[in-house]
Amino acid sequence: MPKDYSYNGHGTNSQGNHYCSRDYGNGSNSYHYSNSNGSYYYSNPDGSTYYNNGSGGSTFTSPSGNSYSSGYGSGSSGSSGSGSSSGSKK
Repeated sequence: MPKDYSYNGHGTNSQGNHYCSRDYGNGSNSYHYSNSNGSYYYSNPDGSTYYNNGSGGSTFTSPSGNSYSSGYGSGSSGSSGSGSSSGSKK
């Protein structure tokens, strides 16, 4: 399968957190972080995001801003609205 993107940059910081940025050539870019604590965060070219806290909790936010969460404990199984997911981006 041919690769339809190029790498903007990637690396690992002094805390052991890895990042990678991609350019899809059509104005869409994406990036992801994989953190040393087991969490990770994806920003996809369609505008959606995905965050996993490394302990079973995750949040997906659609391009339209609807957020869906699971694994965080009681009362977090799907919410809608504009949510923000943040990982450790150092």
